Amino acid sequence: MNPIKPFISVLNTLHVESKDGGGNEKNQWDFRPAIVLMVAALCLLLLNYLKYNTVFNAVLEKGFELFSDNPVGALYALKSQTFFPILSQAWWSFLHVITFVLIPLFVIKKVLKEPLSHYGLGLGDLKRDYKWYLLLVSPILFFVFLVSFREDFTSHYPFYNLAYRSWADLIAWEVLYLLQFFCVEFFFRGFIIQACRPTFGVNAIFVMIVPYLMLHFGKPWLEATGAILFGLFLGVLAFRSRSIWGGVMVHISIALSMDIASLLQTKGLPQQWLP
Repeated sequence: MNPIKPFISVLNTLHVESKDGGGNEKNQWDFRPAIVLMVAALCLLLLNYLKYNTVFNAVLEKGFELFSDNPVGALYALKSQTFFPILSQAWWSFLHVITFVLIPLFVIKKVLKEPLSHYGLGLGDLKRDYKWYLLLVSPILFFVFLVSFREDFTSHYPFYNLAYRSWADLIAWEVLYLLQFFCVEFFFRGFIIQACRPTFGVNAIFVMIVPYLMLHFGKPWLEATGAILFGLFLGVLAFRSRSIWGGVMVHISIALSMDIASLLQTKGLPQQWLP
């Protein structure tokens, strides 16, 4: 017996018994938002607890124990390498790819059985709305310039504290960092919004805002507060255009400007190609 079927039956019963504002019974339960939001919760849980350097180091230790005759020496040799600090950033970015892209893609194709174009990966009506993205990003870039003089800003960005060491460090970091923004946009403005759209309509945007804000906990309070309005505007535009790519470009332009502004205010841009 499938243990999930009784649970689904209970949910269907609850749905049929529920009443809308006019007192009419709702006849059909759309299971897509339930699946997507449960998967989203699982993905956020995995990312939150697996993204830390302590977990990365534990994975390395277990790996060397399985595949090396001298795990302690092999791990020490790896950590002694010049490039090792960027590996922990790669772990962080890699986890975003798994939790925010690969797992949702699997759910879309194998569970929901829907085309990826329904989830914002196409251009949609992006050409029509490009001016709104420019209007959104312009004041934020000006604000980045203003806050770049604050110590709490320059001490926080870039997240990779060796980005100034060489152009190789900076470029590798930015590739990993900017990849993460594609993952974020697909997860929140593609996967969550577009799956909830048929059931919740425009309210799908507000469903998305809550976990999107929570993703920013731990960041400077101004950035976390701004994530509410930022998520709202990007959600509205993604809802209109049915595309995530405008949001990806907005995030990339802001993130690059924040890192470069912070470096210029502190250690400056790299002076050599290799560390």
